[in-house]
Amino acid sequence: MITVQAFTFNPVQENTYVLYNEKGECCIIDPGPYFPAEEQALTDFIEENKLTPVLLLNTHCHFDHIFGNKLVQQTYGLTLYLHPLEKQVLDLGPASTQKWGIPWDKWYEGEYNFIEEGNVIQFGDEELQVLLTPGHSPGSVCFYSKSNKFIIAGDVLFNGSVGRTDLPGGDFSILEKSIRTKLYTLPGDVVVLYPGHGESTTIGDEMKSNPFVKMS
Repeated sequence: MITVQAFTFNPVQENTYVLYNEKGECCIIDPGPYFPAEEQALTDFIEENKLTPVLLLNTHCHFDHIFGNKLVQQTYGLTLYLHPLEKQVLDLGPASTQKWGIPWDKWYEGEYNFIEEGNVIQFGDEELQVLLTPGHSPGSVCFYSKSNKFIIAGDVLFNGSVGRTDLPGGDFSILEKSIRTKLYTLPGDVVVLYPGHGESTTIGDEMKSNPFVKMS
């Protein structure tokens, strides 16, 4: 069984997720701590719960989702997993933070593990399936736990909304296709969708009521 702990970090109010199992192994997805107190909150949670970080994953690489990549790399010795199309987005991080007036200089400088559609990431006895869901960014991925009936969706689909598509590499028609073909086709008993911003929701609720991509 996987337990999901959510944190909301940085000036953009991004959701960082720590997934952990009964063995105390944990996976850190989209670490976004910006302020020192946020960095402390993340590392304190891991220490207080006696967790051992084993994976560092990015759903996509817009700056608000990657502020903490270097912290996790240096603290726990982990190598970043991302889709190869997100490497170009990762490289734009410094310029993007300057443009938005959110300066940052603690950028990830390690090696990379590239993941593709259909890859399965082993997490203890559990599996996270990689779904390629572009549209918000070129190589956005979601991490789907079939056995635990949840999905970490990044900025693809939100509670009552969808990811913005006016950033470089964004395209609403592609995003809509990703949602309809990858998320709305998941089994009906998928309980929780954990988004990159805002409150969690369910696939069923979004299919019925999401005003941007609705399926009755």
